[in-house]
Formats: sequence, C-alpha cells, structure tokens
Amino acid sequence: MATILIVDDEPKMGILLAGALEDAGYLVEPLTDPVVAIERIKTRRFDLVLTDLMMEPVDGMAVLAAAREHHPEMPVVMMTAFGSTSLAVAAMKAGAVDYLTKPLDLDEVTLLVNKLVEQQRKRYRTEQLAEDFAQRVYDDFIGDSKPVQILFTFIQKVAKTDTTVLLLGESGTGKEILARTVHQRSKRAAAPFIAVNCASLTETLLESELFGHEKGAFTGAVKQKPGRFEVAEGGTLFLDEIGEISPGFQARLLRALEEREIVRVGSTETIKTNVRVIAATNRDLQQQVADGTFREDLFFRISVFPIKVPPLRERVGDIPLLVDHFLQKLGYRHPLDDKSLLADLERYRWPGNVRELRNVLERAVILADDGPLTADLLGFLPPAGTEKTAVGAATAAVGLEQQEKQMIEDALRRAGGNKSKAAELLQITRRVLYTKLKKYGLSQ
Repeated sequence: MATILIVDDEPKMGILLAGALEDAGYLVEPLTDPVVAIERIKTRRFDLVLTDLMMEPVDGMAVLAAAREHHPEMPVVMMTAFGSTSLAVAAMKAGAVDYLTKPLDLDEVTLLVNKLVEQQRKRYRTEQLAEDFAQRVYDDFIGDSKPVQILFTFIQKVAKTDTTVLLLGESGTGKEILARTVHQRSKRAAAPFIAVNCASLTETLLESELFGHEKGAFTGAVKQKPGRFEVAEGGTLFLDEIGEISPGFQARLLRALEEREIVRVGSTETIKTNVRVIAATNRDLQQQVADGTFREDLFFRISVFPIKVPPLRERVGDIPLLVDHFLQKLGYRHPLDDKSLLADLERYRWPGNVRELRNVLERAVILADDGPLTADLLGFLPPAGTEKTAVGAATAAVGLEQQEKQMIEDALRRAGGNKSKAAELLQITRRVLYTKLKKYGLSQ
C-alpha cells in the first residue's frame, strides 16, 4: 500500500487531504510542522510528498530540498496559493514533479496522486525486470499427458483464489513457469510477478532483497532500495528454492507472511504489504521439518495448497510435443521424425528434466548447422562400442540411489572435478551437490 506524506501548516487542509487520499486506498501521514516533516523524510521514504509552499519556520522548498537529498527518486508535489504560479515553477525547476493551486480540487489531487504513484511502481518494476531478465523463463508449460492434465486442473482451481501455493518438484521441471501461469490466470494478473531465487543469496542479502533496505543500513547501501515485497505490491511474489533459506531467516519470513507487513533493513517502520506468495522447492520440506532444519510453522504457512510437479521421466508422452516446441523456438526448420531417436529421448531418464531437454536440443541444433539431428549430436547417448552407460541412462539396472550416485560421479568427471560446473550439469545448486557428496561419501 502506497504511503503519502502531507505537509501543510493549516491543520484543516491536512485533515481534508488525508481523508480524500485514505478513501482512495492510501496510507497517509499528515504533518503541520515542516521541520518535523524534514526529519521524517531523512529516515523514511514515502511514495509521494504533498507539501505546501508557504510555511513557517521553513517553507516547502526546504522540504523539497530534503527529499531531493535523501531520496532523489521520491516525487514531491508543491501546493501553492492562487497567484503564486511563478514560485511553483521555481519549485519544479528545483525538482518538484508537479504543483497544485489552492483552493484544491480533491478529485484532481487524487487523480494526480494515482498517476504519480503508478509511475513510481512502474519504474521499480522496470528496474527489477532489468535485474532479473537473464533468469526469466518465458516458455509455456507444454504437455497433454495425464500427469499434466491433473496438474492443470489444480492450477486452474487455485489460480482463482489468493491462496498461498507450494510447488514441489525436481529442478528443471518448470515450477517458475507454473507460478507465472497461476499469476496470469489470477485477479492479480495486471500487477507485478516478482521472482526471487532464495538459494542464490546469503541470509543477509536475502533479507535486504525481500524486505528492502535504508540508505546506509550496511556497507554498500548507497541509497534506499524497496524490497521485492514492495515491488510486487498487488501482485505475486514467487519464492523459488524456499527450502534453501537459513533457519535464522525463516522466523522473519514467517512473520512477514503472517502479519502481511515488513520492516526494511536499517529501519524500524513497518510497511503493510498486499502480495500473493507462491513458493517452490526441490527439497523434501517434511523431512527437513523432521530434521529440525525447517520451521514447522513456516512449512504449514506456505503449504496451504501444495502441488506436485511431475518430472519429465513420469510424462515421457510429452517429449515429442516438447521437442517440436523447442525446435521451433530455436528456429530449426526440419521436423524430428526419426522414431528411433525419439525412442532414445523417451528412454533417457532426464535428471535435469525439461530444462536439460531444452539445453540438449539447443546444443544439437548448433552442431547440426541446419543439417539432420543425430544421436551423436544430442550428447547424452554412450559412444558406440562402450559398455558404460551415460549419466542417467534408463538401461542401468540399478537402484535409484546408486543411479543418483553414478550421475554425480559422471558429472564430476565431465566437469574435471569442478563442483560448480558439475552442479550446473546436474541442474542443481552447489549446496544440494555438497549435501549429496556427503551422503554418498564422495570426495568434497
């Protein structure tokens, strides 16, 4: 919910404006003392400041100057008496975004505030999209197998609500795509969809990323930054890999979800939020709860509506559809009608799921150079004459744990011992890889 600061030394004017803007859905803080207002601006960023020009002991230009110094991006609107247009123009040259002439038309004020607040929100969204662009996935979830039909039944039902959703599934199964689908089919579709990969950030950085921070809150905090909860206001916040967050941060996240309010790092002010949360993980959260590494109350808070996303090996009937889809996306002009090759694709267990299939096809298309796709170009089949199966080959008659261990050993061998590269090949995080190395007694 956007917050508005009103500064006017006429108490009745402040009350009048506050009432109109609160009716429009804003949180409003009216102040009659411009000196107090300047102190507030130093410690808190508002979505908009409405300030009178002629005040004592300091005028609206001093309020504007404080806003420009501490929050350069914060819009300030100047209110002036009739006949002071030249002063208002001077204020705009000094950084005010607009001015209003008294006596005020409350409808005009509300329309202007709506426009400026929306501009601010779009600016934050644009910045966030630029930061996240490389991590975004825009392909639709493809498939018509029975598991996918069941999956879409759940998606369609829960999308109509504001219920918290927990997507459970292996890495590469398309959990973020499904989260976007829920958002796009919900009443929040016109508002932002903001994704955060919890596994990629330390506890301190994750808190700043989600809740935001004040200028000077820590080394490197050169300006105030709104958190993802604020940027996603009115929309959906997707918390990917939520099973990776530290126990220390789980309590703070739980409070934010239950109270629907946050506190920026370096601040004591609470900020109300209105977001729908969708979480996802490839971990067994119930086992983590049993092990004491994941809070039980947080688990129940996020798992109101759990949805299991099937791995690719459980919906092999979708592979021909996925192959056609990805080849079209890659600009490959020839249909893959080699039944033997399609059968090989369906036999492979795809430890990296749909993401691995897409990557394998992209590599093969590049190597094919507009020629036919062959098994040797796909890169996962064993070379002719060898007896050892490739990573994840379905023909390996071994137990699941032995097969997983074999996949890890093979990935490490292909990566030359580089664990970051091995994790990338396996489509898992480094943290998960280290856990599995310890589990199977492999060298760390």
